[in-house]
Amino acid sequence: MREPLRVLIADDELLARKRLSRLLAALPDVSVCGEAVDGDSVLAAVRAGGVDVVLLDIHMPGLSGLDAMALLPEGGPHVIFCTAHAEHAVNAFEHGAVDYVLKPVEAARLQKALERARTRLPARVKPPSATPPGVTAGEKPAFARLPIPTRQGLVLVSPDAISHASLEDELVTVFTAQGDFLTDFTLNELADKLPQEHFHRVHRRALLNLSHVTRLEPLETGGYLARTARGHSVEVSRQSARELRRMLGLRKGAEDEG
Repeated sequence: MREPLRVLIADDELLARKRLSRLLAALPDVSVCGEAVDGDSVLAAVRAGGVDVVLLDIHMPGLSGLDAMALLPEGGPHVIFCTAHAEHAVNAFEHGAVDYVLKPVEAARLQKALERARTRLPARVKPPSATPPGVTAGEKPAFARLPIPTRQGLVLVSPDAISHASLEDELVTVFTAQGDFLTDFTLNELADKLPQEHFHRVHRRALLNLSHVTRLEPLETGGYLARTARGHSVEVSRQSARELRRMLGLRKGAEDEG
């Protein structure tokens, strides 16, 4: 039996919360871990822990749903927007939303969104398994080639060959030593499948393999322009630039203060 998916309902309208609560109660392996009526209470509930997924409205008092999502901690719960406003969908997906469900929310559509979120969550309890031959207990097996779904079929790529991935016009392109591939993967899905010691989300539109970076050029924004060995340029946001400086042991700049 699967672990229950712990869902936080966030909507300022009582009827909307009741409808979501009723729909969730009918779904298997799902539990409601709380309700929130604004962005601040969403953040407080997430800080308290025990939340896997937030069903988040767009328009709420104070912080909007998009504002609240931007303030969620790294590695925090996945977000599914449940809203009557279709015009914010592109922005929501660019910021990493798992799904965008329009009101009135239907049971089948909600279940599909939750299953999508579940596939991105690490297992909380791992069943015991035999250690693969040649691997010491507690050691992770070598990372295999990554199957990348493209419109021409599955392309098998070694993660080491991937320099970066970028989002343009709602499509993700994976840049590799054997060519560049458009894929149906989102950046979040790619980040979950790639070794985190090398790959970093350096921008809301970019995932970067640091082992392919040959130069970091400072930008006026406080970020960087990362140059790869193949001559590509990848923008690094100001916040990610701070993390890179810490990782590389560089001296703090004025933009790191405060």
